[in-house]
Amino acid sequence: MSINIEDHVALLFESFERATGRILWDDSWAKLNAADLVTAFEEAPCVIASHDTSDDPVLNYGNPTALNLWEANWEQFTSMPSRLTAEPVERSERERLLHEVSTNGYIDNYSGIRISTRGKRFLIRQATVWTVIDVNGIHRGQAVVFLDWEFI
Repeated sequence: MSINIEDHVALLFESFERATGRILWDDSWAKLNAADLVTAFEEAPCVIASHDTSDDPVLNYGNPTALNLWEANWEQFTSMPSRLTAEPVERSERERLLHEVSTNGYIDNYSGIRISTRGKRFLIRQATVWTVIDVNGIHRGQAVVFLDWEFI
């Protein structure tokens, strides 16, 4: 499924503030229009990614930092079930995290091991994961932002 990038980036930005009460990443982003917000996401040093609400959620957005970290192009990334971002042994912890996010709206300071499409393992730290809810209260998925990772 194809998304409108400007609309989706605006949704991620606005839903982060609704969930956490904070501005996503940089306070100056609050003054940007949708097109400039897309550019800001693309140039950000942090990872910003999201998945949809399907039964086996599929990634539907990743900024260039996310694509580079997971060693995937846009088509590969946005066709991948998000569960595949974690190794099989890590998936039960990932599911526990996502349940907690669904229950509480967001979680800060998440750490966990993830794996790239080429099998490189990395530890993410201090991630914020939130439920993406639109202005009408409709659940649109979940998203993550983080800056701290280390290959292991």
